[in-house]
Amino acid sequence: MENRSLGTTGLKVTNLCLGTMTFGNQADQNTSFHILDQAFDAGVNFIDTADVYPIGRASYAIAGATESIIGEWMKGKRDKVILATKCFGAMGPGANDKGLSRKHIITAVEDSLRRLKTNYIDLYQAHQFDPSTPLDETLRAFDQLVEQGKVRYLGVSNWRSWQVAKANGIADRKNYTRMVSVQPRYNLLFRMIEEDLIPMALDEGVGVISYNPLAAGLLTGRYSDPARIEEGTRFGLGNNAGKLYQERYWQKANFDAVQRYVSWCLEHKLDPTTTAVRWVTQQPGITSAIIGASRPEQLEASLRAADVSELTPQELEWLDELWFSLPRRKELS
Repeated sequence: MENRSLGTTGLKVTNLCLGTMTFGNQADQNTSFHILDQAFDAGVNFIDTADVYPIGRASYAIAGATESIIGEWMKGKRDKVILATKCFGAMGPGANDKGLSRKHIITAVEDSLRRLKTNYIDLYQAHQFDPSTPLDETLRAFDQLVEQGKVRYLGVSNWRSWQVAKANGIADRKNYTRMVSVQPRYNLLFRMIEEDLIPMALDEGVGVISYNPLAAGLLTGRYSDPARIEEGTRFGLGNNAGKLYQERYWQKANFDAVQRYVSWCLEHKLDPTTTAVRWVTQQPGITSAIIGASRPEQLEASLRAADVSELTPQELEWLDELWFSLPRRKELS
């Protein structure tokens, strides 16, 4: 497992990061513990979660269940784990139960610390951009958490490049703690971030922790019938989560591209899952790729991406054509 610096910081993280948004819904606590053990034993020291997880939860009452599971698992291991979590999403029905106001951030971090059974978070991230709250208010609240020792580093998820640049410009001017990482969606079927986010990150020394390397499982070749959506899969989740993933990936052009991709992998004796994850970790600017599972056996092929050889220039050139062949459409963040 390769260790990489997170942006220009001295923090080292593994180039594979375990995503946990299935824990507490698609994966019960026992299964989640097995997945965590499997990744940890393979050398993954980087775990990413969020206060709103699990994804597809049925009610606000379940929000935070993922963090609680991780907190139980981390007993005796805290100093060996680089822990990342996020705030922003709705944790209740109230007007102040979401967003990046000072009020919500302070409440959110205290609740996360309690659920995670720790007194500090290594990387605390804004899960979305909040246009209703002044950036200065958000940045000062985050900066105070660093001053208090509750948070070590700050990052963002699903922000545009201009938003990150503006935030760090304010931070530099007012001597606040900078955002050291971004967490965008990135895979063989979605490479929009190469146009501006990746160049900004490379220029500004911001780490990139990318999610969805398997395009919600589409790149594994598991889904072959666009007319059939299985319950319990990422595309069949409730609480609008399944609908979101359908809007992102459930189009004929993507199915056609995946069919070509899987056939090419088989022809070249490559595993589609391993290859898709390896491609992400090999791209310029990428610090770590977030992998996940709802069952331990689903994680094995992704973990192998840490051990396989780099893709060759010829292989990379062929894989580029997958993206170039797709019709351009307005994409969701």
